[in-house]
Amino acid sequence: MKPVLWKGVALSTAGVLITTIAVGFFINWIAGFPLMESLLIGAIISSTDAAAVFSIFRSKKGGMKHNLEALLELESGSNDPMAYFLTVTLIFMILNPETSIQGMIISLIQSIGLGVILGVLFGKGMVELINRIKLHLEGLYPVLTIALALLTFSLTNYMGGNDYLSVYIAALILGNSEFVHKTEQIQFHDGLALLMQIIMFLALGLLVFPSQMVPVMGVGILISLFLMLVARPLAVFICLSPFKVGFKDQIFISWVGIKGAVPIILATYPIVAGINGGDMIFNIVFFITLTSALIQGSTINTAAKYLGLSEEPE
Repeated sequence: MKPVLWKGVALSTAGVLITTIAVGFFINWIAGFPLMESLLIGAIISSTDAAAVFSIFRSKKGGMKHNLEALLELESGSNDPMAYFLTVTLIFMILNPETSIQGMIISLIQSIGLGVILGVLFGKGMVELINRIKLHLEGLYPVLTIALALLTFSLTNYMGGNDYLSVYIAALILGNSEFVHKTEQIQFHDGLALLMQIIMFLALGLLVFPSQMVPVMGVGILISLFLMLVARPLAVFICLSPFKVGFKDQIFISWVGIKGAVPIILATYPIVAGINGGDMIFNIVFFITLTSALIQGSTINTAAKYLGLSEEPE
């Protein structure tokens, strides 16, 4: 990830913000929703889904040219904290209209800054602790790493940092370090991650009523098309303009903006917060996620071949 680090950071921070603003103003114009609620929908659907991107690329027989696979995996894995922060901040601003933009910016800097610092400290500390501690059962090491992940998340949240970002950075440091029983732990956590995805989608399925999605299909299709064809490409081209990235590469990156479970989960936040129209926001986001997964997810390999960016396996 080192060669594409700053590109990924630009996409996962400024890219999410640009997407949020563009989609928010479009919804406000096309559907007539209040601006803050429109921006909230934009924030919820602004991040790409790591699980979808990872699974699609890892199911490919060949790789991608110009390190695009690493860039897209880095972006999809690290843009959720920004989307999460924008979502909870906009919900807070809707419920507390007196909140200032200046205060929000300061809060953003504090949240991301603390998340990065604590993520690095906890990541380094995890490696030292796992290598030094002597557990009498090998099966307890995965339990230890889960406990350390929960500790990282909780303490970062308690101190006012971005807990998702902190855990992600700590995991990157741990995954790129040598520690005891690493192979067995990776296999365990891969299985656990798949189990969590299954449970998450089963739980989300209980919240969805297809009959409630029919009234929002028209607006949902318009927002989906704008997101795929305008907002996402706009964010990509602006964020990658300082870097030497080919035109075809930027087109492909623009198309790999798959939405997944994270936007659906974030769409439950307005309902829990008691915001007017929370149910409608959830149904719109769910419909957008479905169309993104079906249209973009099923055409990524075709797009890569058409743009000449696929590498055939040796």
